[in-house]
Amino acid sequence: MTTAKIDLKQYIRNIPDFPKPGILFYDISTLMRNADAWQIAMGRLAAAVAPWAPDVLAAIESRGFLTAAPLASRLGCGLVMLRKPGKLPGETVAHSYDLEYGSDSLHIQADAIQPGQRVVVMDDLLATGGTLVASVSLLRKVGADVVGAATLIELTDLGGRARLDIPVRTLVSYDG
Repeated sequence: MTTAKIDLKQYIRNIPDFPKPGILFYDISTLMRNADAWQIAMGRLAAAVAPWAPDVLAAIESRGFLTAAPLASRLGCGLVMLRKPGKLPGETVAHSYDLEYGSDSLHIQADAIQPGQRVVVMDDLLATGGTLVASVSLLRKVGADVVGAATLIELTDLGGRARLDIPVRTLVSYDG
């Protein structure tokens, strides 16, 4: 079977009521532990992201790290981490953003991006888009040229893509 015919959804486990009742969690651990499916996923992400010619991939804590690290290696580009408060050493730059219930913030090391570097933001899932929007704002604050975002999964009915002003590539999508 050619890799173009492999449906990656069959390797993503759905777990109802996690982490709380009413949430359907899309578990990528089942994709990652299948060596062949994971290699196919990384190959497809590489093909989707490579045309943007990124200098750096910006990985959103924590599952974004899982996709960005192998992808940066494949593409021969750098990797920076976008983390929760108190997780990065040295001087950091922060961006706070609102959530449905409360607020959160992301941090990047102050010297992680050189002004004008082409950056692609990476996460495992695009839902409402709040974290990706905040990540783009943070990266722009430190001088990045954010050229795109990529995720393994998109929940299309939550409309996150429409909140972003950059191109987005995803491997699989679900409608709710």
